[in-house]
Amino acid sequence: MRALIDTCVIIDALQSRENFAKDAQDIFLAAANNSFLGYIPASAVTDIYYLMHRYTHSDKTSRDTLNKLFTLFDVLDTAGIDCRKAIPSPVADFEDAVMVETALRSEVDCIVTRNADDFTKSPVSVLSPKAFLEKLQTE
Repeated sequence: MRALIDTCVIIDALQSRENFAKDAQDIFLAAANNSFLGYIPASAVTDIYYLMHRYTHSDKTSRDTLNKLFTLFDVLDTAGIDCRKAIPSPVADFEDAVMVETALRSEVDCIVTRNADDFTKSPVSVLSPKAFLEKLQTE
């Protein structure tokens, strides 16, 4: 299975966010165990760096975190065409629409996000972290 992991799930794991960390960290473990092919969109990498830098107050730690993250998840390039196609997208949030277009072009099986309600009009399957983990167990 090929899954695009949303920024919120990445940050939940990295910052051990209460109520969300367990499932997010289990996704990291599943990626480490090669239970699925995990991806993050290139358009999210700067956001992840920014949020980690605000959390750690350290450029080195934030960059080291990205390096470790890249051992678990490949980065899907966000192309200009993804941005163009996101403009008329039925997905209301533009950032989410760009991610959906990147996922479509890259032929991933699903997007894993804690904010599934933001993706109700996504043509790509969208799963919560818990639902994604359950699906991995049944496959």
